Amino acid sequence: MKKKTSLSFQLVFTMLILVIGVVGIFWIMNNTLLEKYYVYSKEKEMLSVYDMVNRAAVDDDLSDSQFNLSLKKKCARGNIDVVVFNKYGKVVIEGPADSQEIMGLLFEAGLYKYSAEYNSKKIIRQRDSNLGTDYIIINTLLADGNYIYMKTPIESIRESVNVSNQFFLIGGFVAVIIGIIVIVFLARNLSRPIRSLSNLSMRMAALDFEAEYIHTKHGAREIDELGEHMNELSGALEHTISELKIANNELKRDIKKKEEIDEMRKEFLSNVSHELKTPLALISGYAEGLKDAVNDDEESRNFYCEVIMDETDKMNRMVMKLLSLNKLEFGKDTVEIERFDITEVIAGVINSSSLMAAQNDINILFDDSRHEYVWGDVFKIEEVLTNYISNAINHCEGRKEIVVSYKKVDNKLRVSVFNTGKQIPEDSLDKVWIKFYKVDKARTREYGGSGIGLSIVKAIMELHDQKCGVINREDGVEFWFELELCIVNS
Repeated sequence: MKKKTSLSFQLVFTMLILVIGVVGIFWIMNNTLLEKYYVYSKEKEMLSVYDMVNRAAVDDDLSDSQFNLSLKKKCARGNIDVVVFNKYGKVVIEGPADSQEIMGLLFEAGLYKYSAEYNSKKIIRQRDSNLGTDYIIINTLLADGNYIYMKTPIESIRESVNVSNQFFLIGGFVAVIIGIIVIVFLARNLSRPIRSLSNLSMRMAALDFEAEYIHTKHGAREIDELGEHMNELSGALEHTISELKIANNELKRDIKKKEEIDEMRKEFLSNVSHELKTPLALISGYAEGLKDAVNDDEESRNFYCEVIMDETDKMNRMVMKLLSLNKLEFGKDTVEIERFDITEVIAGVINSSSLMAAQNDINILFDDSRHEYVWGDVFKIEEVLTNYISNAINHCEGRKEIVVSYKKVDNKLRVSVFNTGKQIPEDSLDKVWIKFYKVDKARTREYGGSGIGLSIVKAIMELHDQKCGVINREDGVEFWFELELCIVNS
């Protein structure tokens, strides 16, 4: 693309051509028309003098001293020689010329024959061959019968024209120089705010909305208005782009959430299918065995029925947990926040789990001598504790000990459930809250776990807007959650 010239250069170049053109046109007119105009003006002036003398002749005022003074002044101003004489050659009145010049004029007048009629005017040009000078001459009759002879040199007109042309040429050159200076100054003043607007538009195109047009002291009103409008446009664009970015971020989040939901749905279906496959296969197999009467003795039939009932119970518990988790995750379940004694709830859950703990030779330790009051949904917190303690029983090894405790952390009460046994691998600590995730799948299957319990815990604590977590200890694992303390005034 061809590089374009700047606005300043275009303004200076255009105005310079305009000034030079105007000066040139006037100089040409001065050279070609000024002399003709001067001659035309001089002829009109000579005719005006003739009319003045002719009126005086009609009024018989040629001998009046006042008229003679006026005539001499007018002739002197116009560089006009004039003489009025009768038919005998006697001078009646003369202009500013002296007596010798008058005699010369009369001699010149005598060289011509006067064929003009009364009150007629004849303007002629005559050249003096000795001096090489041209004259404008009026040689005619007056109304009273006297003769008038008028003469003015054309050479003086030419000299005036030449002087005028020289002066005009010098003046034109000076005018061009001054014009260039003024035009450059004006062009810079005019182009400066336009350059500012151009820079502003470039920064706006680069999404730099900190750019702002600043009014210049001698700026044009229209440019300042344009600058104000661009400032408003910049603000509007910034606001619109900000809204678009917010909308875009929300759209991205929605898309990401949808993708996550799709992935969760696929994972959910895969996990549910996997979890149901084993119990369904067992139920189907043992049911076929009963149908085909593989063993006719009562003990075998009872064993088959117990397996079927046990697997059915596992499936039922998993479905119930899934329904509960679904309600929690999709906001279909609400929490009833109330003040309650956390010690009583912990003691109740431990009491409910004591039989299962005893069957596994596990000792559960808890100091129920101190009572603490917290805010929360007592039934859902009870479910959290049940999942924690049940999980601890299923994974308790070594000296087989579970310790339930709590401590104050700022204005929170942190409840912890610790069990002795193997630690959770570090890369799995954040994954234990995911549905169907199992650190040890074989062991989980052994005790009938589904990998949903900790997901329910996470969902319940999020509904409470509280934290929960897991920590590896030296000889076991600690799960914890926090609730807001209720300060009781003693």
